Amino acid sequence: MSTTDRSESGAQLHPADTGRLLPPPVTGYGTDADGLICGYLFEPGQPARAMDCANALSWLDSSAGGDGAFVWLHFHAAHGGALPWLRQHGRLPEAFFAALSAGSRSSRIERDGETLFAVINDVTFHFGFDASDIATLWVSAGPRLVISVRRQPLRAIDRLRAAVKQGEPLQSSVELLGHLLHDQADELQRIAREAGERVDDIEDLWLAHRPGPYATDLSRLRRLTMRLHRLLTPEPGALARVLGSPPGWLHPMHLQRLREAGDDFNVTLRDIATLQERIKLLQDEVASRVAEQNNRSLFLLTMVTVLALPINLLAGLLGMNVGGIPLSGHPAGFWWVLLVIVGITWAVGWLALRRLAKRG
Repeated sequence: MSTTDRSESGAQLHPADTGRLLPPPVTGYGTDADGLICGYLFEPGQPARAMDCANALSWLDSSAGGDGAFVWLHFHAAHGGALPWLRQHGRLPEAFFAALSAGSRSSRIERDGETLFAVINDVTFHFGFDASDIATLWVSAGPRLVISVRRQPLRAIDRLRAAVKQGEPLQSSVELLGHLLHDQADELQRIAREAGERVDDIEDLWLAHRPGPYATDLSRLRRLTMRLHRLLTPEPGALARVLGSPPGWLHPMHLQRLREAGDDFNVTLRDIATLQERIKLLQDEVASRVAEQNNRSLFLLTMVTVLALPINLLAGLLGMNVGGIPLSGHPAGFWWVLLVIVGITWAVGWLALRRLAKRG
């Protein structure tokens, strides 16, 4: 067995970086035969211990519980053995499998009987991402067992595993769930901060009157913030129902942990709402300037057309190959026609400039 452990996203974690060495979970191309990516047993006052599915079932059957110890099992949904094992041994409600098969991506945490069900999203963010860049984690948390399932790697799981390897104490299954929610709130805050910096750059360039596709960039940023709000923010109503009617095994400190995670999201939501309002105001200003420039261009084009109208009209009339054209036989006929054209053009131009001065 190698001394390095591979993270969710493929990066290698060296023991020197993780502090306390833990026995690595059984792996086979990232999972064991049951689709387990990693499993840990958390006991009060002791370091976390890696655990496979068989040992986890043995511990769950033999342990009476009540001491705060719990097992966390993390599965790969695409593995052929994962769903059969979860249906047979996972002690999961049917609603969990329904959400998993439906691919539900709406972030939320809600009560399902005496367990907590959560959908947590993670994102590899760049300013052109779409919904395919979202990785989703489905979590079922009870007093003694936490099961998480994913299809794509999540950085939140990488951070949680690194924290476990460094010896961070997790006193309960709800604390593990709260850790994931706090990580999601931190990620959402980071994305909102990067988007805000991008808006600052666009605003600086626009105020400096530098040319650029400002309207397109702002529209893209606004769509991104709306998509982030929809995909990454937990449904506040579901969390409020959990806090109002929690399962019986939840202690007040567990509820406080969830409440703190909800507060983090509320702060981030306000930041995103403020950012969306900034983008909207900047879009309005950019649209106003573009409309003004278009009006000036259209007015200039109209002026050129009006000034050229006398020339085109007289040229068309005098260019007809018919008899009786005025001044055709006069030695100074050309100059007389030119004088008439200049006079009419000057009169039209004077009227147009006078009207423009009144508008300005």
